Amino acid sequence: MDREIILADFQACTGIDNIAEAITLLELNNWDLVAAINGVIPQENGILQRSAGGSAPHSSSLPSSSSSSSPSPSASAFCPINSSARHIVERQPRMLNFRVEYRQRTVELVLEESNTVGEIKQLLETELGVPVSKMQLKGWKGGDVSDSMVLRSLHLPKNVSLYVLTPDIAPAASTSKNSGHSESLNQNYLLVISHHEAQREYSLNFPGSRTIQEVKRNVSDLTNIPVRHQRWEGWPASASDDSMTLAGCGISYPCHHLSVCRRSLPANAQEPTEECADVHMVSDSEGDDFEDASDFVVDDSEMFGMGSSGCRKAPMMPENSENEADALLHFTAEFSSRYGENHPMFFIGSLEAASQEAFYGKARERKLLAIYLHNDDSVLSNVFCSQMLCADSIISYLGQNFTTWAWDITKEANKSRLLTICTRHFGSVVTQTIRTYKTDQFPLLLIVMGKRTSNEVLNVIQGNTTVDELMMRLMGAMEIFTAQQQEDIKDEDEREAREMVKREQDEAYRLSLEADRKKREAQEREEAELVRLEQMRKEQEEEKEAIRLSLEQALPPEPSEDSREQISKLRIRTPSGEFVERRFLCSCKLQVLFDFVASKGFPFDEFKLLTTFPRRNITQLDPGSTLLEAKLYPQETLFLEARE
Repeated sequence: MDREIILADFQACTGIDNIAEAITLLELNNWDLVAAINGVIPQENGILQRSAGGSAPHSSSLPSSSSSSSPSPSASAFCPINSSARHIVERQPRMLNFRVEYRQRTVELVLEESNTVGEIKQLLETELGVPVSKMQLKGWKGGDVSDSMVLRSLHLPKNVSLYVLTPDIAPAASTSKNSGHSESLNQNYLLVISHHEAQREYSLNFPGSRTIQEVKRNVSDLTNIPVRHQRWEGWPASASDDSMTLAGCGISYPCHHLSVCRRSLPANAQEPTEECADVHMVSDSEGDDFEDASDFVVDDSEMFGMGSSGCRKAPMMPENSENEADALLHFTAEFSSRYGENHPMFFIGSLEAASQEAFYGKARERKLLAIYLHNDDSVLSNVFCSQMLCADSIISYLGQNFTTWAWDITKEANKSRLLTICTRHFGSVVTQTIRTYKTDQFPLLLIVMGKRTSNEVLNVIQGNTTVDELMMRLMGAMEIFTAQQQEDIKDEDEREAREMVKREQDEAYRLSLEADRKKREAQEREEAELVRLEQMRKEQEEEKEAIRLSLEQALPPEPSEDSREQISKLRIRTPSGEFVERRFLCSCKLQVLFDFVASKGFPFDEFKLLTTFPRRNITQLDPGSTLLEAKLYPQETLFLEARE
């Protein structure tokens, strides 16, 4: 069937107007229309099935084309158990940790997986003050999602990192300067894309917040080349993930050149034809509402992928998938389309990451690892999945006590890859054990317990079991694990206590060293200060001595007693009580007297010169006046006094 018809019929059935979202859902189900419809509009545990009367659940819309024929045994394996007959066991909801970045802020949220994307935005509106209508929540692995999307249907890991864009709200000046990443997200990139087959070149403008996946989808609309068939040239090596934004993948700004062409298919690969389609739908040219039952016909054999044309259902896991997380996403989506949304929560990621989450956390938080190995070639697979693995009691018990990882070994390449992974993580013994099981013994459920030195496989549960037996074996494994966990908790508590004592001792030692260091530094500063002061004192004394010597040398010679000129004889008493005597010519200036006193070690700025009676301060007189004018003739007794 033409994909445009499938897309139109899918939108008519589900009411999804967003073409990109509809294409994404169809691609997740390999363009299997029924599987995609079941994923969006679950009916009776998520699978379109016939009621007792032979009609589909909505008999007015989906009548069966073979209601008179009895279902085959293989087809009945796909029919889920009536939900009213199941015993409902309450289980703890799976919690998801969200780390949301917005400009310079980071908000951490913890929500149940039953919440919707819109409820996350409402919480962010409270935390960030950004209206939901102006908020774009980016970072989803599969591209943009609608606000009504339930988190469980996205199959998210436990820890999710997202970011918020608000193109309609201008950032503050300080924020725009300090946040180069936010600026890059708001910049427009010009992508010049060459389409080889059509000999055309497209110049497309995209904001930096647009993901590589979104660009490829837009190019798919222009070139009619599906994303999975596109072969690109020109993306930088750093653009390893289609969920990366243009701003963060390393392309050139403002213009980057790319080329795209259709990937060549193997010779034996063929596009699905209308005769091999799972669902045949007829729509009139006027596009009437999808209400007439005659317009939608589902064949029983086609419903379960067992039609006479020999078409098989989509594989649980693509062959030679390069990324384990992508393979597990496909596995989970296909598992949900076959057996309903009510199934164990499969870990999305590598086996190594699953082991890390189960074994290497705190001892109280550790779990057992359940590895589910699926094989479509086994007749037990459908019964085991629908009757045992999807039983409410099993789902609840696995969710509370196990980390569940899955793999499909139907394809030989996937089986070889699993054996390589198991050899790396569990050793050759486990690998050899898996090899010994025949196809009709699958599926297998391996129960693995982490130990200090290695991982141990506690139990291998085959597909030919019952719900009660499966539960008993899971509980038996839990008893062994609980005993080991109690020992680990005790050892961990003792180790933490020892580490706490050691940390306290190290802290006390550090504080002691810090106190000694401060004391030593204070002593060194004090000694350095004393040295500095002593050096200053010496320098000051040397400076004073130099000044004194220069003044002494500059003094005029002392006149003799028999000089013909008038002579003034002055007797000066020092603060220590000693007397200094000298003769001066009466014509000498007072400055000469002051220099003489300074040359004896009594600077003019530190001492004042006084007469005895009447008491006069000679230093206040004009230094240019003579001794005779100062009335210091013929003799006078003076004394020195320190200035205050």
